[in-house]
Amino acid sequence: VQLQASGGGLVQPGGSLRLSCVASGSIISINSMGWYRQAPGKQRELVAVITGSRNINYVDSVKGRFTISRDNAKNAVYLQMDSLKPEDTAVYYCNAEIYIPVLGWNTYWGQGTLVTVSS
Repeated sequence: VQLQASGGGLVQPGGSLRLSCVASGSIISINSMGWYRQAPGKQRELVAVITGSRNINYVDSVKGRFTISRDNAKNAVYLQMDSLKPEDTAVYYCNAEIYIPVLGWNTYWGQGTLVTVSS
């Protein structure tokens, strides 16, 4: 299984970016999908998560600005980021709980995509 994240880049404060993450491989089912971020010198933190039943949670600092969504047909999860702030600058990682033959349920991570918010 591979998770391929994309969509990062440089954006000015107040701008928007949309991150995408697509899972591929011998996937039978996907439960939760989420986005984490790690800023320089800080621990990785959960940004947003969406479960298989589409329950959603956000870290307080992004509520009202970020929107997580998923497309089960494409095995994809997205993060729409609006009103970006310099403190959103970080490497963003997607992850997913995926069921595959033989190994069952495991958590997989994407490679990370850098988001830089700066004027």
